[in-house]
Amino acid sequence: MGTQFRKALTLTVTNFSQKSSPINSPPFPSGGCDWIIKVYPKGSGDDNYLSLFLSPDDPKSLGINWKRKANFYFVLLNQSGRELHKTPEIGDQWFCADSLSWDFPQTLPRRKLADKIFLDNDRFKIEIYIKVVEVIEGYHMFPASFTNKLLQSCLAYPDKSEKDTVDVNGFQVLSSQVTSVRQVFDEHPDIAVDIRSKNQVVKTEYMNVLLRVIETIGKPPQSISETELTNVHSELTELTEVGFKVEWLKTKLEELSVEWKKANADGCRIQHLEEHVKNLELIVLDLKAELDMEKAKSTSDAATVLLLQDTLSDLKIELVKEKAKTATATDKFFLLKETYSDLKVELDKEKAKSSSTAAKVLSLEETLSDLKVEFDQKRGTPGTNVLSWEDDDDDLFSNTNCLGIQRKTNVYKRIN
Repeated sequence: MGTQFRKALTLTVTNFSQKSSPINSPPFPSGGCDWIIKVYPKGSGDDNYLSLFLSPDDPKSLGINWKRKANFYFVLLNQSGRELHKTPEIGDQWFCADSLSWDFPQTLPRRKLADKIFLDNDRFKIEIYIKVVEVIEGYHMFPASFTNKLLQSCLAYPDKSEKDTVDVNGFQVLSSQVTSVRQVFDEHPDIAVDIRSKNQVVKTEYMNVLLRVIETIGKPPQSISETELTNVHSELTELTEVGFKVEWLKTKLEELSVEWKKANADGCRIQHLEEHVKNLELIVLDLKAELDMEKAKSTSDAATVLLLQDTLSDLKIELVKEKAKTATATDKFFLLKETYSDLKVELDKEKAKSSSTAAKVLSLEETLSDLKVEFDQKRGTPGTNVLSWEDDDDDLFSNTNCLGIQRKTNVYKRIN
């Protein structure tokens, strides 16, 4: 059966395309220490890639020669929970003071990731799945939880033990701690018989640590963090090393650890559900924002449609007017065309009449010309009884002569 990984953290990255500085996740516990994810939006060495790092949050607190062997991998998801990318699984990777982190320097090309999350408001999620398979606790040259406090007590408050403390079984403790310390000695009288240090400041700090451990172990399991539980383990080891007999506390701590694991398993499920609810809330907010935008767009589109309808109505009215104008112009055109046809017919008739009249006039002129010639000939013959043509041409067409001409014309027609 393969390694059983546990999802330890989900980190949401927003405005990815605008980010350039490294992003640190909140600390998350696993294997007795806190870890963090460090995200490099523009890569740790190549600006074209996203880089991911895993490392302990506070290596110095782990002491000297600490080690953690872990298996882990990362998963990148969009806002709907669809997998965008999964890194290879790293197995049996040792973390220590000389190797504080493990990274995927070229997790995914930036452009490829940006294209995948373009429709997700430029955001995505990173999940870390981890299983710590081996733990080697570090040690301190002096108990780590004591060193700084001892120095501060010795340097800044050299006379504090004489003025503000009460002696209980050789320990100088604060007056507020007297009842708790006496109860410890009443129930476990040999707890400090093997203490080697004679320095009252150091012994006071030891007692403070002991009281803090007792207080932590007395808490409900669900209220204790993994870091607190790990610190209690370390502090009990340190108290044992300096001479305290705390086997009874170790037994209680084991019982607390079992109860904590049960509570933590339920807590993990609750945490996952809470994360899922938060993600759903984000999605709902995004959908609401998108819906508002669509509503605004719909309102704008409706106004545009109404405006276009009004414009279309105006154009229809204008078109009807233009059609009416065109119809009037067409009527005028056909009327003028008919008038033109009538006038042309009438003109043709008049031209025909004119041609007929002209022909008659021409015929009369020719007849008159012939008669004149004939009369001229007869005039030259003696003894002929004819009318005289001696008058001027102007008298030829006088009223009397016209009458004579007509008579002669009739005679001429009868002769011929």
